[in-house]
Amino acid sequence: MPKKIPMRQCLGCREHKPKSELIRVVRSPEGEISLDFRGKKPGRGAYLCPRADCLARVRKSRGLERAFSCQVAPEVYEALEEQMKAGERGDG
Repeated sequence: MPKKIPMRQCLGCREHKPKSELIRVVRSPEGEISLDFRGKKPGRGAYLCPRADCLARVRKSRGLERAFSCQVAPEVYEALEEQMKAGERGDG
């Protein structure tokens, strides 16, 4: 029997995709919001496709703010943008 692949929904395009294809944004129990590349940090997670249009849609609709019930710093969006650019240039 094949192993089950965990699926998550992207906040931007609302499509269900394998967890490994998405970028996890996590809010720690202390309230700090950061990127979680390995998927191991404790806290509330939200997922995004590594595509610029999904990030723009989430930023406009304030999807991360709704997912975490708090304000998201512009640095988080900038870090996500950098991650996506690195993925396009690199082995992505």
